Amino acid sequence: MPSVIQPAGVGTHVAIVGAGPRGTSTLERLCASAPEFLAPGARLTVHIIDPSPPGAGRVWRTEQPNEVLMNTVTSQVTLFTDDSIVCSGPIRPGPSLYNWAADRIPGLGPDDYGTRAQYGQYLEWIFQEIVRQAPPQVQIEVHPAFAVRLDDTSYGQQTLTLSNGRTLSGLAAVVLAQGHVPLLLDIEQRKLNAYAELNGLHHITPSNPADVDLSVIRPRENVFLRGLGLNFFDYMALLTTSRGGSFSETPNGLKYHPSGNEPRMIAGSRRGIPYHSRGDNGKGGIRPPHAPLINAFRKHSDAGKAPDFLQDIWPLVSKEVETVYYLALLKRDESEQTDFQIRFLEAEPNSPEEAQVLHEFGISKEERWSWDRIQRPQGDRIFNTTTEWREWLIDYLREDAKEAALGNLNGPLKAALDVMRDLRNELRLIVDHNGLTATSHRKHLDRWYTPLNAYVSIGPPRQRIEQMIALMEAGVLEVLGPHPKVKSQDEAWLVYSPEIPGEPIRVTTLIEARLPEPTLQNTADKLLSHLYNTGQCRAHTIDAYETGGLDVTGSPYHLIDTHGRVHPKRFAVGVPTEGVHWVTAAGARPGVNSVTLCDTDAVARAALGAASIEARITQAQVEVKAFPHIEVAELRVHV
Repeated sequence: MPSVIQPAGVGTHVAIVGAGPRGTSTLERLCASAPEFLAPGARLTVHIIDPSPPGAGRVWRTEQPNEVLMNTVTSQVTLFTDDSIVCSGPIRPGPSLYNWAADRIPGLGPDDYGTRAQYGQYLEWIFQEIVRQAPPQVQIEVHPAFAVRLDDTSYGQQTLTLSNGRTLSGLAAVVLAQGHVPLLLDIEQRKLNAYAELNGLHHITPSNPADVDLSVIRPRENVFLRGLGLNFFDYMALLTTSRGGSFSETPNGLKYHPSGNEPRMIAGSRRGIPYHSRGDNGKGGIRPPHAPLINAFRKHSDAGKAPDFLQDIWPLVSKEVETVYYLALLKRDESEQTDFQIRFLEAEPNSPEEAQVLHEFGISKEERWSWDRIQRPQGDRIFNTTTEWREWLIDYLREDAKEAALGNLNGPLKAALDVMRDLRNELRLIVDHNGLTATSHRKHLDRWYTPLNAYVSIGPPRQRIEQMIALMEAGVLEVLGPHPKVKSQDEAWLVYSPEIPGEPIRVTTLIEARLPEPTLQNTADKLLSHLYNTGQCRAHTIDAYETGGLDVTGSPYHLIDTHGRVHPKRFAVGVPTEGVHWVTAAGARPGVNSVTLCDTDAVARAALGAASIEARITQAQVEVKAFPHIEVAELRVHV
């Protein structure tokens, strides 16, 4: 018989499903506001459900290879509120990843990219601090298991069933904060799996690279990596330096020294080129967008009429990007830059007046901003051989690394592209919660702007592009042209680009170095599947367009069932709500009124409100139940 955990004595209980960054932030916000909601002598028990030890969770676990890096510099990573945060709960400042690491990780600077394991250590420390500083009337219990079922009781309370057979009953509120959840394989992936099994091949399905057993890949085996985004660079490192290879500095850039244990990597993507490298950070935490842009965004947001993204919003974004580009390009005295900025912002995009301003300030046509050149740097050039393509690509990558070295403040290109990252909070004011029409959301946001934003603003550190060049020159890596094809033939796969003439390459391992968009229909998370299949939640739609995200109300993000009923005791934050919210995987940054922290504050206070309604609370001292035989101060991630 499964064990049932009933509320001990009088008091109230809430549960947070997921103990990664958002679950941990929700717990911190809940503890911060608890004294406001709890009556004298009150008692609150918070249940944390996650099979991984809390804080880091699975994605940021501390026991993963140091070759796997973050793509955000340490000074721009936090999980604490600061004076920029506009929320109802108390502001409880704390160190950024950089500040925390200053006396713990020697040599990790504010503009460096930490490892994922280092971020996991930071998150574990935060969880321990939350526990240590929790109000005396708050008890925290950690359950190392998955949540697999959530149901209402006849009294309106919530019951969670866990994967270890236990049941948590009598819950006043439940917060879903699972983060990245596993996905079911689509038809194509299942066919590739079957073909691989039949022919003794290896097909590595979409996964976190740090979770994959790569020991099955033999030295010098031909391996195709499909995708050139962030996962590609993780695999690139895990298959080279993790296998004993090394890089050295030379006057001509990095040189790779193979260990002999590397496979031969062939890679490709729809664009044929990797994400833009991130400019070296030179602006501290963030440079705020120009005030006129923010005012224009808020005007659209407050109007109540859904704008057309391409017609109404994109020109504002583009204008801001171009303004920053030209200001960095001019590098003139401050008064002249101010004059240019005023006149350029006043001119209509792509108008004769705008061209005249550029002409008067001496900006040649060759120097002018071109989105076409950004999105397709090879233009209409025709490549007649794979050698021509390889030489062009290496030159392009060298130029990209050179631009990145100029930085995101003084380097015109990277300063401009970083604007799109800086604008994420502001864009959410408009696009979240049916902010766009269905057509505009589907065509302009999901299919065009979101991939463009990822391509230009959330790429790898410069060092990854420099390493990629060295691997290509060492013959360890070959990059196919755009739109690569995979053909199952002769007990292997043949891979090639139809845009570049050349013989197909035979590979025996296929790695999906990309992640499909999560939807409720393809989730392998048992809890979400249970809620969806029983009608207790629904997918988010705009008119007839289904975005795929878990549908929730506006803040504080109550779940909505299949009949449109709002559940007063269930809440969700983060990645599963992608579609309702935009770019939910982005972490919290200091000094920018981070949406992530505003969201977790709102959810935590709503959960406390739900708990206080039915509370019968007596005074109790804080007690923490963690993993068996592990003190709270000793919590570590053990996978």
